[in-house]
Amino acid sequence: MYLKPSIHKRCFPTLQESVLHLCPVVAKSGNVDICPYKDNCRFSHNVEAFNAEKPDDLEGSCPFLGDEAPCPYGLACRYSGTHCNDVRAETLDVKKKGSEVNGLKKDVQKLLWKNKMRFPKADAKLKLLGLLGQNLKTKTVADKEEGCQNVSNGSSSCDKNGRCEEPDDSTSRINLPGDSMGAIDCSLEVAEKDVDIDTTSADGERRPLKKPKSLANESCSPFEETNGTSLQKKSVEKSCSQSELVTVTDNVLTETESSMKLHPREKKLIDFREKLYLAPLTTVGNLPFRRVCKVLGADVTCGEMAMCTNLLQGQASEWALLRRHSSEDLFGVQICGAYPDTVARTVELIEQECTFDFIDINMGCPIDIVVNKGGGSALLTKPMRMKNVIQVASGTTDKPITVKVRTGYFEGRNRIDSLITDIGQWGASAVTIHGRSRQQRYSKLADWEYIYQCARKVPDALDVLGNGDVFSYLDWNKHKSDCPKLSTCMIARGALVKPWIFTEIKEQRHWDISSGERLNIFKDYVHFGLQHWGSDAKGVETTRHFLLEWLSYTCRYVPVGLLDIIPQRLNWRPPSYFGRDDLETLMSSDSSADWVRISEMLLGKVPAGFTFTPKHKSNAYDRAENG
Repeated sequence: MYLKPSIHKRCFPTLQESVLHLCPVVAKSGNVDICPYKDNCRFSHNVEAFNAEKPDDLEGSCPFLGDEAPCPYGLACRYSGTHCNDVRAETLDVKKKGSEVNGLKKDVQKLLWKNKMRFPKADAKLKLLGLLGQNLKTKTVADKEEGCQNVSNGSSSCDKNGRCEEPDDSTSRINLPGDSMGAIDCSLEVAEKDVDIDTTSADGERRPLKKPKSLANESCSPFEETNGTSLQKKSVEKSCSQSELVTVTDNVLTETESSMKLHPREKKLIDFREKLYLAPLTTVGNLPFRRVCKVLGADVTCGEMAMCTNLLQGQASEWALLRRHSSEDLFGVQICGAYPDTVARTVELIEQECTFDFIDINMGCPIDIVVNKGGGSALLTKPMRMKNVIQVASGTTDKPITVKVRTGYFEGRNRIDSLITDIGQWGASAVTIHGRSRQQRYSKLADWEYIYQCARKVPDALDVLGNGDVFSYLDWNKHKSDCPKLSTCMIARGALVKPWIFTEIKEQRHWDISSGERLNIFKDYVHFGLQHWGSDAKGVETTRHFLLEWLSYTCRYVPVGLLDIIPQRLNWRPPSYFGRDDLETLMSSDSSADWVRISEMLLGKVPAGFTFTPKHKSNAYDRAENG
């Protein structure tokens, strides 16, 4: 459906109507003649009007000052007064993230958009395990039973084959084989044909689906017609024999290739022992925050959880979660998927396009939108699907595969201990156990005794990492001494509240950090954020937003010098108090207005009408899940 021109302009005004939306090419060079689109450019080319309405520069220097190339934002930079005026045309194409990698190439993104990306390694592994087309078969049958009821409310749509599809902007849309990849082979065609068979009997009862026929029988039916003419019997027999020969040959080659591949235990593994591991943290665990933690002593970092379906759709916002800075010398990417085919193809795609040291599969995420799609903690209730996901992921890449889980789905019903040994046999090189159930979310303390119980059961070849409530070097020492088989402890919210916990562990001391030292850490974060998100108006406000999200955690820290009992526990919620100076008191406030005041000390005044509400409620406790 197309809008009328008048309606389109009224609803979606062009960026030329605002002089503050200056063309990026013109902003870099200051020359309106360089823009290749000329008058057809959707951005403004009015440099004089832009300079007249542009807000005053922020205090400080441009975050790109000192680089070989000029600032990539030019006139649009909020620190443009510190720029040198020597801008050459040949330097305009220099990327603004020279020290960052793992960006999505435009040609690859277009292939993903058009569903034309092929995944030979993943499909070969899926075929070897008998999983190719399984997701399609299961989902199509479910959609037929539901009768496409969601179409009326706009939550889904049906394609011409009658298959229901989730909307494109869904956070965790289920990808169908051949739907998002475009690499359809013979076995997938067989699965599709088998699904489309009417399984309803004459009396209206549903019959169980038949097993798919062999490739030879399916492709060489004696009733097949060409242009209305039946094939001759001899040609049918000849083509059938040829197909059988090809099938047998393919099977032999597949078995030979699989026997030559490395066993999961023979891969180059990562020794996590004694390493300080910063957990993958949604929203706040972005690249600038990881850089801060690296400066303060973190050894291992991992990107934010990325949804497999969104990565396979080529969503730029999801691919941004995979970006890696050059300072992250031991880096992993974390993905979350509900089905083996989706995970396998994502693993192959990431291995092809990114540089990383390991892939972590999230099987513990408690968020409803993830669990309702079958990912995250929902996999804890489906051991066979867990097995398939880990096996195909491990068989698709030569890099180590790690898994992050919770104790179980429901509180009081721990079940990961019954699977912990199998996880290593399925191909994982390490498993992180968060000592809480999915229902428990982040309430109550983590069950470390249960983590120890799981760690003692596994063979030495599988690294077991504990996670939950590590907030001081004493917590770290206790967990390591109580269970020597524990490889290391993953640090999550403890690093959000006080990122200098890595320094405390390495130096074995309580750091009575001053408010000025804490402010310097925030300054480093802002500097890294402007380099990552940009130093123009949009980049400044994006940096401010994520800084405020982080401040919603740091306000929980109580200075060591004010404590009667040392160390502070992560579940403590002390009353309001006065710090040793005004800045320390301001940093302890749980009011978002005070967080905004801190951001204004670093990034200038907020825009008119600015408001902020933190995204996460880390103490949510869902009682309804017990039924």
